[in-house]
Amino acid sequence: MPDPRHPEFTPEQLAEVRRLQSLYPDTRGALLPVLHMAQDAFGYISLPLEEYIAGLFGLSPAHVHEVVTFYTMFFQQPKGRHVLAVCHNLSCHLLGAKGIIEHLKERLGIEPGETTADGKITLLTVECLCACEQAPMMQVDDRYEGCLTPGRVDTILDGLK
Repeated sequence: MPDPRHPEFTPEQLAEVRRLQSLYPDTRGALLPVLHMAQDAFGYISLPLEEYIAGLFGLSPAHVHEVVTFYTMFFQQPKGRHVLAVCHNLSCHLLGAKGIIEHLKERLGIEPGETTADGKITLLTVECLCACEQAPMMQVDDRYEGCLTPGRVDTILDGLK
């Protein structure tokens, strides 16, 4: 994986940036897809990567940083191979999210916002995943897992091996 501390897109990636920018009347419209592309390529969005992307768009690094820090889908530090995001909003909280978070903390040996020592799992708590009917629930990478119990969480974790 390329080094996010010294970022530079490949010629193919630069061509994709330019293609994405051409899809919008204002090239800034392509910032989110380019940030996603950068995170996929480099693993996370470092400050030097924010500066590099700002240069591609003619934006200030502060503007790009504001976008990166606004959205929870962008990581500013290396993340685990798997990301577990547990909803702790009202419905999930009332139906046991606090216990699920405690179980995950104990099972993984980390706090929310941390990554396991082996780099396998990053644990997050999030405000809402818009799936109240599945409360308590979490997002595991790109899929939703709902109606969680400690046993179901263990099964999910075992499946990540």
